[in-house]
Amino acid sequence: MELLKRTNQKMHTERVMQFGEGNFLRGFVDWMIDRLNKENGGDYGVVVVQPLPGGLAQMINDQQGLYTLYLRGLQGGEKIEETRIVDAITRCLNPYEQTEEFFACALNPDLRFIVSNTTEAGIEYKPNQDKDDFAGTTFPGRLTMFMKKRFDAGLDGFVLLPCELIDKNGDNLKECILKYASDWGYGEDFVKWVNEKNHFTNTLVDRIVTGYPRDNAAEMCKQYGYRDNVIDTAEIFHLWVIEGDKKYAEEIPFHKHGMHVLWTDDVTPYKKRKVRILNGAHTMSVLAARLAGLETVGEMMNDPDTFKFVHDGIFEEIIPTLDLPKEELTEFANDVIERFKNPFIKHYLLSIALNSVSKYKVRVLPSVLEYIKRYNKEPKKLVFALAALIKFYRTDEANDDAEVMEFMKKATPAEILKRTDYWDEDLSSLLPSIEKYIAEIESKGMREALKEVL
Repeated sequence: MELLKRTNQKMHTERVMQFGEGNFLRGFVDWMIDRLNKENGGDYGVVVVQPLPGGLAQMINDQQGLYTLYLRGLQGGEKIEETRIVDAITRCLNPYEQTEEFFACALNPDLRFIVSNTTEAGIEYKPNQDKDDFAGTTFPGRLTMFMKKRFDAGLDGFVLLPCELIDKNGDNLKECILKYASDWGYGEDFVKWVNEKNHFTNTLVDRIVTGYPRDNAAEMCKQYGYRDNVIDTAEIFHLWVIEGDKKYAEEIPFHKHGMHVLWTDDVTPYKKRKVRILNGAHTMSVLAARLAGLETVGEMMNDPDTFKFVHDGIFEEIIPTLDLPKEELTEFANDVIERFKNPFIKHYLLSIALNSVSKYKVRVLPSVLEYIKRYNKEPKKLVFALAALIKFYRTDEANDDAEVMEFMKKATPAEILKRTDYWDEDLSSLLPSIEKYIAEIESKGMREALKEVL
């Protein structure tokens, strides 16, 4: 079986540089660009830069940038499966071995957009870096060197679209670049060019990309009739919220062609919506579901008791604490329910249960406190979730920092709720409810205790 290769496809003009050759960007950004090119007459080529010395560059180049993307999920209650060959990538560079080729891209006047996904740790400033040590510096350091080449050539700047999952990712990336520019003496003119000729956006990305399908890749290749070593898989749902000047949206108009890309003046409410509804629903439900004997999110969503717990927790207790339009929140919540039900994704509850104490603080507790503030009563299901968390940490399945696990396993509910270093405040006011719920779990079992709170 022959390797997937181009036949007569014309290479697109390299307008996008992408730091990151992994599954997420190929299943998210490159898929969008491919749709712009094929369905809407665009001409956007993506030159990909491998962020680490080891990666997929050679495998992607062996296939001349081509790969198969398999999308699968539920849409309007219907199972949807889509397969497409993505041909937006022109080449993939390993800058540690192809440093000159990497810097030559800075001289391309057509290059306009920079996308990145270098993990949460990628946008990092380290002092005392050597401006001549390309391999030894951070991703923002290498990007600063690249932008200096661009500046020296007298060319225009970039629109930067970082996709790393940190708050204010664009602002943080810009701050790192300006620090390196200062450290390396690049001068005031360069700093002015960075500030005035480049547009750094803060973004929120949302799509579950499940990556290379190891279990059935061989079968898929047999069905396709070619060998593809970098098949990518993802869910149907996608959302990209970009905080930035909307005039730049016209240069790469995803939003005009059926893709869920939203340019806004403030990404914060959308981030809050995702953290509270999507992540919050996971965290508030999986521990109770696990204590009820279930193993996966799919099982949880097919079980009438745990499904009702998730559903009512979202619609009755989380959504009433958020200030976006009700229609938007309801639509997003319905999408979340459908995504949790995705029959193609086997998402284990114990995987989500990792570090649940810190997750509860960030994802669920703000909804609890806001609900109490607004309605002067406790949100029963979200508080019950905290009781389930305490009960879960007494089992051997908890997975967290060693100190946290040791304390949680032995401490009383009263001692746990007083840990301001865990929750950022004393939660002792919740103690009567927590003790009641734990007693019910212990006397009746999780399933009957769930029914009581429902």
